[in-house]
Amino acid sequence: MTRTLRRFMPLALAAGLAACASAPPREGAVAKPATPLDQYRAQVTPRPEEVLLAIHAQGISGAQADALAGLVAGWRAIDGGAIRIQAPTRGVDSAAAYRMGESVRAFLISQGAPPAAIQVVGYDAPDADRPPMIVGYLRYEAQVPDCGESWDNLSSSWNNRVSANFGCAVTANLAAQIANPADLAGPRTMDAPDAARRAEVLAKYREGEITSTETDDRSTGLVSQVVR
Repeated sequence: MTRTLRRFMPLALAAGLAACASAPPREGAVAKPATPLDQYRAQVTPRPEEVLLAIHAQGISGAQADALAGLVAGWRAIDGGAIRIQAPTRGVDSAAAYRMGESVRAFLISQGAPPAAIQVVGYDAPDADRPPMIVGYLRYEAQVPDCGESWDNLSSSWNNRVSANFGCAVTANLAAQIANPADLAGPRTMDAPDAARRAEVLAKYREGEITSTETDDRSTGLVSQVVR
């Protein structure tokens, strides 16, 4: 019995050391990554981008038009989703709020926002004196993980375990450089197909003609044809 215990004692010690070496995942790390490259994943959080407008019975003012134009420019830059116009339901003249909402909606459309992307809703502001009209949309921010706070012993790899910092820098750089962090949350919806082009291709296909677009000499890209 003593000889058997001596034989299995090193294995028990190794298992105990391996259990002590395991540590909980760090902040921003994936608990059970599918591959070592998936140890870190950029987190995306929504943040409202809004402007507050005082309600005027005659419609928006010049300063409010400038603020709305800047809002639409930022919305267009990230290919944002819905633009919401929130009108107060209390503390303001309902007729004035309605005219103000219609004025804001018309101005947004004139700046290039499609009517289908504009939502007009009401919000309750019982304790506010002359509550504003809120116009805005949701934009997304990428949370960059903190890398290099602590390091493993890279010279000791007896258990073939991947370093805890592996892939963190790549994820942090991607999160810091991406133009629209909403792309990290999910793919964008596809644009509507070109019906005219589809009909033209089908017509050529039925006639047995070439369906690809015509090319010219300038599209060949040959260096020998470049004028020096």
